[in-house]
Amino acid sequence: MNGKTLHTISVLVEDKPGVLTRVAGLFAARGFNIDSLAVGPTSEDGLSRMTIVVQVENKPLEQITKQLNKLINVIKILEHEPGDAVERELMLVKVRAEGGARARVLEICDVFRVRVLDVTHRTLTIEATGTPDKLEALLALLTDFGIVELSRTGRIALARGDLGIKDRGRRMKIAAVGGEEWTGGGV
Repeated sequence: MNGKTLHTISVLVEDKPGVLTRVAGLFAARGFNIDSLAVGPTSEDGLSRMTIVVQVENKPLEQITKQLNKLINVIKILEHEPGDAVERELMLVKVRAEGGARARVLEICDVFRVRVLDVTHRTLTIEATGTPDKLEALLALLTDFGIVELSRTGRIALARGDLGIKDRGRRMKIAAVGGEEWTGGGV
């Protein structure tokens, strides 16, 4: 074992030119390969959310997080602990499905609860969303029929619970008896 583990990080950033390049550059400068990167708008104008999946040891990840915090366009960083986030990925796959193979491919689609988006005489184009493990399992079964084309979005994630990324880490007072401090279990 190489001591590296897969980490999922959400980074809230200002939606400005060059931010993605600077964030990705921090990982590249330290020799880390980004396994997955998804970027999109948030519910707040002017802010984007990056979900970065990287395989590193804990100590170097801590160093990168500190460097990310120094970037002026970075608003908030949240590392998702395993099981503490809802994670999904989107996959489009065009698979060969001629003759008797078509019924078997459609049966697999039904079992995995995926949608068929396009049908030709020779292929089916399928849309699948789910955890990376679910998509890998689906892909393993479809590979036997012949993958014509494949596209995956990369992982996106939201922390479980009531708090958003901007609220994570802030101490919140509960109006209950005793006024205990609560952090919501966030990082």
